[in-house]
Amino acid sequence: MDGLSRAHSSLGGRIQPDRVHGSLYTDPDLFEWEMENIWHRVWVYVGHESEVAKPNDFIVKTIGRQPVIMTRDRDGKVHLLLNRCTHRGNQVCSADKGNSRSFTCPYHSWTFANDGRLMGYAFADGYEGKDKSQLGLGRVPRVATHKGFVFGSFAEEGPTLEEHLGGAIETIDRLVRTSPEGEVEITAGFLKHRTKANWKFVLENECDGYHPAFVHQSIFNVAESGIGSLYGAESTAVTRDYGNGHTEVDLRPEFRRIGQPLGWFGTNPARLPDYVSKMRAAYGEEKANEIMIDGTPHVMIFPNLFIAEIQIFVIQPIAVDEVVQHSTALQFKGAPDLNRRMRQQTMGSVGPAGLLLADDTEMYERNQRGIAVRRPEWVFLGRGTHRERRDADGFRIGHSTDEVPSRGIWRHYQGLMEAAP
Repeated sequence: MDGLSRAHSSLGGRIQPDRVHGSLYTDPDLFEWEMENIWHRVWVYVGHESEVAKPNDFIVKTIGRQPVIMTRDRDGKVHLLLNRCTHRGNQVCSADKGNSRSFTCPYHSWTFANDGRLMGYAFADGYEGKDKSQLGLGRVPRVATHKGFVFGSFAEEGPTLEEHLGGAIETIDRLVRTSPEGEVEITAGFLKHRTKANWKFVLENECDGYHPAFVHQSIFNVAESGIGSLYGAESTAVTRDYGNGHTEVDLRPEFRRIGQPLGWFGTNPARLPDYVSKMRAAYGEEKANEIMIDGTPHVMIFPNLFIAEIQIFVIQPIAVDEVVQHSTALQFKGAPDLNRRMRQQTMGSVGPAGLLLADDTEMYERNQRGIAVRRPEWVFLGRGTHRERRDADGFRIGHSTDEVPSRGIWRHYQGLMEAAP
């Protein structure tokens, strides 16, 4: 039995309703199996249409560890191409992003259009009778978008993107309506944070409402922020499991209790008058106020897209004990005053000298070191099981500090891994 088969056959006993075995974060064979049965099977967030806004724009992304070129061809269609020449396997695109109608392999000068077609090769007489249409760049078999967010799946068949997103699709809709023009833009540039930890520690932490009051206490105090209280014992906020691995910390109950437009952003309408006037013009005063009270979501779209109120994070697994987080400020179309402050706050929280992500990274790496200790073998995820319940839409919810999200992630994880052929 090879390593992947061993990882698969022994998985079941390592996941229990309220705990998981520590080896799930350290087993290299299991990590390889995850690449095949999760990252190369489900819908994975790749990028945003605004990153390739103009015809012939391209940007290099990844699906798991697979390098992908996201392009927009001259007709405006978005493609996800594999960054590998079909001749001898060389990378055809070495730039991170740009604008080009074609890519030429530096090894033997094969040239491909930005829709993946092979356009030609050097010394063509050596290829007489060959069918160029069969030698184009590899491509991600399925590509779909929702509100500008581009997802890809290596599975030839399977659930649609809408089926994959399920109830969590509403959180993306909630995000874009925060723009007076109903669109977000990913144009501020990404910061890359490499962490010596398993990707699932990051996945779980994004909607873990138990840690902020302790891990992030310093930044909350320095910023004189009231965010810590949103995760306190008296908070009315909830954690939610949407199924399919998607999870949320829903802070709207607290924001609605406070009832202050833009309170979610730590400000008020007087400080962003241009944004507020545009929102009221777009939605009407009552609806605009509702949107500006609710704010943006705090949701983890399985397996790699975290929408964190003012920014997004994209998880890229590297190895069983290494992950890169790509982070950028959200930008709302038609809201320059709000966008400027979002960029500033993003730099202060997750920039090179930022405090927020530094706190989390320290915890991820301490987790990875600690999980190597032999006893106890299990990670306990039972907080709030006695008060877990269903909301009006049938989704599991709990207190803002309860581990409803982690339990939901592991249920979905187990289903995916055990469904392997």
